[in-house]
Amino acid sequence: MKIDRIILSDFRNFTALNLEPDAEINIFLGRNAQGKTNILEAIHFASLGISRAAKDTELIRWGENSAVIRLDFARAEVSHSLAIEISAERRRKILLDGNAIRLRSLIGRLATVMFSPEDLFMFKGAPAVRRKFLDAVISQASPVYFSDLTAYNRLVEQRNVLLKKIREGSAAPNNLELWNEQLAKTAAKILVKRLATVEKLNAVARNVQQEISTQAEELSISYDLRGLQDLNAPENFDADFLSRWYCENLRARNFSDVQRGSTSLGPHLDDLQFFLNGRELRQYGSQGQIRTTTLALKLSELQLLKSAAGEYPILLLDDVMSELDAARRAQLLAFLLREQIQTLITATEKSYFPAEPVGKIFSVEGGRIL
Repeated sequence: MKIDRIILSDFRNFTALNLEPDAEINIFLGRNAQGKTNILEAIHFASLGISRAAKDTELIRWGENSAVIRLDFARAEVSHSLAIEISAERRRKILLDGNAIRLRSLIGRLATVMFSPEDLFMFKGAPAVRRKFLDAVISQASPVYFSDLTAYNRLVEQRNVLLKKIREGSAAPNNLELWNEQLAKTAAKILVKRLATVEKLNAVARNVQQEISTQAEELSISYDLRGLQDLNAPENFDADFLSRWYCENLRARNFSDVQRGSTSLGPHLDDLQFFLNGRELRQYGSQGQIRTTTLALKLSELQLLKSAAGEYPILLLDDVMSELDAARRAQLLAFLLREQIQTLITATEKSYFPAEPVGKIFSVEGGRIL
């Protein structure tokens, strides 16, 4: 998978950008707040439809009413053009090869893996951060999962509305049965996919962690079914069995869920657990171990997406070189060159890279490529 051209119009601080990246390593150098990260954000946004911004309108350059991202890329040696039009006056418009598509049809078309300093907080942050990581991996490998996840989140919201109405006396408790059945069926699909992905991720990440830590650290990843304090864990993870298990246990929690006004069981509450040498990373991991584990996860994500699509996704590294020591920087670049992974890297210092050029170097200043 390769991006052949990046075109931005009034996106963030870029008035206009028309760039042909190298097929392998691309380094964007410049001081902070010059626009380096904005290039990576544009690609990530075009890939997944999500960004750091709370609203799409925040992506539009100040004083303008619209912005455009266009990426010409090749997947399986077939050329495509992807464009996203962002407007202050109407909903975003997504065009693939000139045809309008919805967000659910976008996911997985141009796969990306992004690694930024914010990812270092994933292990000690809220469970939602780790679920978001896992869901993004699965959605890019399996667009059907994204549709199931969207449907599940909608069902949770609707069940929660009904729970509050029952608590207020404006709806009958027996109305919950239909919602329990629908929610259970969709929850089972999500859990089956998550468990299978965590199993694969665990196997790949363990090997990557050992390699980049020179065999000093053994990583283990497990899926944490939350809300099971008063329940027995499911006996197996067949979708039909899980659907019945969820339905029975949601029904058993009807009364307590009504009292709290929210659904207390399901994938929207689950978590991932990370262990290094048998100790939970969240509680006992050093900053160095967290850096290494984050890198191992992102490299493992590359491998999983390659297995699903038959080729590597685009790798976006935002100010990551400053978080790695010289040995790990060298190992990372050697791996990227060996595997021929198209990578876009932002950095403030040229000294993070070998004296011999490893790809194209672009200087970024004030929303312009010099």
